[in-house]
Amino acid sequence: MLAAGIPTFAQVLPGPSSPVGVPSTLPSTQPRSGVGTPTTQQPGRPGQPATVPGRTGTTTQPGAINGRTGTTTQPGTGLGQQPGRTTPGQANQPGNGVNNGRTSGAPGQPGESGSLDQQVSEEDNANAQKTDKEVIEDGYEVARIRERQELRRKLFGYELFNNPDFRATFQPNLNATATPRTYQLGPGDQINITMFGYSEGNALQTVTPEGNIYFSTTSGLGAGVGPVNVAGLSIEQAKARIISHLASKYAGLRNSKYGPQDTYIEVTLGNIRSIRVSVLGEAIRPGSYNISSLSSALTAIYAAGGPSELGSFRQIQVIRGSRVITTIDLYDLLLTGVQRNDVALRENDNIRIPTFISRVEVIGTAKRNNIFEMLPGETLDRLLYYSGGFAANAYKRAVKVTRLTDRERKVIDVSTAEFKTFTMQDGDVVNIEQLLDRFENQVTIQGAVYRPGQYSLDQNKTLRQLITNAEGLKGDALTGRANIMRTREDLAIENIDVDLGGVLNGTTPDIELKREDQVLINSRFDLAEQATVAITGEVNQPLPGTPYIANLTLEDLIVKAGGLKESAAASQIEIIRRKKDVDPTSRTGQTAETFQISVNRDLGIGGESKFILQPYDEVVVRRSPNYSVQAYASVAGEVILPGTYPIKSKDQKLSDMVALSGGLTPQAYMEGATLIRRVRLSDIELAQRRRSVLELANDATNKEAVQVEEVTPDKPEAIGINLKKIMENPGSSEDILVQEGDVLSIPKRLETVRLQGEVLLPTTVKYRSGQTFQDYISQAGGFTSRSQRKKAYIVYANGSVDRTRKFMFFNIYPRVDPGSEVVVPKRTTISLTPQQLLQQTTGIIGSLLTLITTVILVTRIK
Repeated sequence: MLAAGIPTFAQVLPGPSSPVGVPSTLPSTQPRSGVGTPTTQQPGRPGQPATVPGRTGTTTQPGAINGRTGTTTQPGTGLGQQPGRTTPGQANQPGNGVNNGRTSGAPGQPGESGSLDQQVSEEDNANAQKTDKEVIEDGYEVARIRERQELRRKLFGYELFNNPDFRATFQPNLNATATPRTYQLGPGDQINITMFGYSEGNALQTVTPEGNIYFSTTSGLGAGVGPVNVAGLSIEQAKARIISHLASKYAGLRNSKYGPQDTYIEVTLGNIRSIRVSVLGEAIRPGSYNISSLSSALTAIYAAGGPSELGSFRQIQVIRGSRVITTIDLYDLLLTGVQRNDVALRENDNIRIPTFISRVEVIGTAKRNNIFEMLPGETLDRLLYYSGGFAANAYKRAVKVTRLTDRERKVIDVSTAEFKTFTMQDGDVVNIEQLLDRFENQVTIQGAVYRPGQYSLDQNKTLRQLITNAEGLKGDALTGRANIMRTREDLAIENIDVDLGGVLNGTTPDIELKREDQVLINSRFDLAEQATVAITGEVNQPLPGTPYIANLTLEDLIVKAGGLKESAAASQIEIIRRKKDVDPTSRTGQTAETFQISVNRDLGIGGESKFILQPYDEVVVRRSPNYSVQAYASVAGEVILPGTYPIKSKDQKLSDMVALSGGLTPQAYMEGATLIRRVRLSDIELAQRRRSVLELANDATNKEAVQVEEVTPDKPEAIGINLKKIMENPGSSEDILVQEGDVLSIPKRLETVRLQGEVLLPTTVKYRSGQTFQDYISQAGGFTSRSQRKKAYIVYANGSVDRTRKFMFFNIYPRVDPGSEVVVPKRTTISLTPQQLLQQTTGIIGSLLTLITTVILVTRIK
């Protein structure tokens, strides 16, 4: 079948338009530089002169431009500015067509013809300058170009002449090519004449337009001999004629009465002339080309870009004079690498590429999926040869041929026996299908055998033979039952149960296998739950679940866990074993039992426990109650010996740490001592605290600004202590127990007070005894209009905090100590309007009058 959505060449056959595959009429209304005024494509009709910007000369010599012949006075400078459209020049080096700013190299080599995709891109860019009608018309032309490009890509042999990655030129190598015996000299050829022997000399002669060479006094040979006509002669014939003319001057060139020959002449070809040939018909770039006189027909065909989508690859004619001297079949070169009918060209030879007669497309699983040109009478067998034959996965018994009739299409199934007699017709599409994705003689065995996999049904016709060829059953094979999954003719799958043990013992008839049977032999382990044991606690590598092994002892499991830690209580290892088949009527409902086992730390085999574990046992190694890792705490600041000290006992307190550090220095400020302790929060505590902080920050009724800090699970916090009371009464309730990582920090006497928050000038001032909270606020410039006075607080040097209290309508501020930090929060409420202030004042006055009246009444009652 044809691939959906992919047009075949029969659907995109080109119409009667230009052989170069471009629109017959240029869509633009403005003439393009180097192209001439747009006209209907008529090869051989010269276009209007056009000047190429930046290049000299106007068009006077014919050059192929889009199916028309333009002209240029400079060789190879004719240029259509659209990519891919080149103008072979006319003077000395035709074919130097310029494309995209590049020029071709050697004489006779055509310029690079850009792809049709580039033409399409240029047309798309030009659409912005056109009317709607022009865009519609040009869109149709662009679609035609794309169809032609797709068709060209499918043509077998097209890439030989138009693949940008394959720049073959078919130019002869003049430095390494011997002069052909049949080469005929003509005007412009250079002849090297070398004389050696008794007489010596050499001369380089150029054949004149009249066909002569001259031996002058400056030539070094045969002065005064006169002209020698060599036009139309081969090198050997020219040599004989030159010798006959020079023999009058050099007697040694021949045997004569004066003696035997003692002088010799060699004649070779020097620089060769260019010849003018024409490529006509269905070529990509038809026109006239100047090429080397040693060039063959393939050189000219390549210069013209090869056959177009309408051109024939099989019947290219070389015309000399008025007759066809040879017919070239390019498939010989493409398929065998040998071009049998290629001939050397002569001046004014014509190469005609006719329209193809028959083309057939091959799709599917062939080695080449292309469009092939067929000669009359060629069969499907020949077409398969052109396509490289069947691919490895091709269905070779028959192919499907889609053929065009006078009214519609039809499908023909061609069998292998008909390949050599089935004649192809123009427009046929040959579809080579794939093999079926199944095996004709495969059976499969999986499971508890030594060699599972696919086997041939031919050598394994029964189940017993298949198991034998699979090296037999493994020890864990379940012999009571095997399963065969069989695919029936209706493609339904059925299951066949087999008594495997009976088949192998001969007590049950053997089972005959069929194609695509799948034999599954289960393992006993596949039918059992995977049992595990676990060990956790004070072991080096806890195993929450490891496969159970028969006769596994407690010591074996401890070894697998890396052994006991130093902190393990070896005498109190606990094994938890689940209860099975518990009586459901029992009131206790016991589901597990425990065992307390003591093991030796060396875990030797001669140990006393030898406790055999059972599936799903869980071993818990407890921590020794008296074991603890050595902990340390630090003392910093104003002590005699600051540093880190061990915590010797569980009841060690802060006063003990001061004693270990040698006591306080005279400069120690005990009121500012702080205990820094790392607070570690669990996941639940961390989530709860974060939730509380977010709720407080998002509380719309809160009138104070809240600084939200990131809550971390582990951070140091300062704990306010009263070191003075601790040292006056060691061991009292003020004396705190020391924990690992604690840092007791004792500062020097502090003499400053810091003021922060909503004050006019946050600053640090000197502490003066007797000054109140308001005095220090005054030193910072006083409160601001946004100060929340009743919420002001003080952070003391030891980390404790005291807030402002309120009595009736008065604020009672906390005391200020050395090293304190006064913080005044900011009020976030909006300022009251005069009306709100009046209402608030009225309410306060009413409250005062009520209070005064109450006091008076109480006084009178007393």
